[in-house]
Amino acid sequence: MSSAEFAQDAALFARMRAMWAQVDPMPADLIDRMVAAIAVDDLSREYALLTLVSTELAAVRGDGDVLTLQFSDGEVTVLLHITRTEQGTHRIDGWVDAAPESVVIVHGSDDGKVRDAQLGEHGRFEIDGVGAGLVRLRLTVRDDQGAAHDMQTPQFEL
Repeated sequence: MSSAEFAQDAALFARMRAMWAQVDPMPADLIDRMVAAIAVDDLSREYALLTLVSTELAAVRGDGDVLTLQFSDGEVTVLLHITRTEQGTHRIDGWVDAAPESVVIVHGSDDGKVRDAQLGEHGRFEIDGVGAGLVRLRLTVRDDQGAAHDMQTPQFEL
C-alpha cells in the first residue's frame, strides 16, 4: 500500500468516524461501565470474600494452632476449622451451606497437588494430613433446584 492510498484510507475512516459520532454517539459513561464490567466479570469464581473469624491457640492435644476461616462468594458460604496435628500436618474440617458434590484442596499453584475431601452429611467435609504452604479449596455444590455452582477460595496459608 502506497502512502497516498494510506492517506486516502485514513481520510475515509476519519469521515466515517465523524458520521457515526453524529448519528449514533457513544454514551458518555460507556468506557467506565465497560471497565467496571470487565473488572467484576466472573469475580465470584476467582475471588471469594475472605473473612478471618478467629485465631487462637488450642489447649487440646498440644500447642497446635487453631484457625477458623469463612469464605463466601455471595451464593455459597464455607466455614473452615483448621488444626495442626501432632505429626505437623493440618486437619481441615469444613461446612458448606449447600449440598457439596465435590470438595478438593489444591496445594501450591493451580497445577499443584490436589486431594479430595471426605464428604459427610449436611454439608460437612474433612481433609486430613495437609502439609504447610499455600492452599485453596475448590467446591462444587447443588442448589435447591439442582443447579451446579462452582466456588473457589483465594489461596490461604497453612
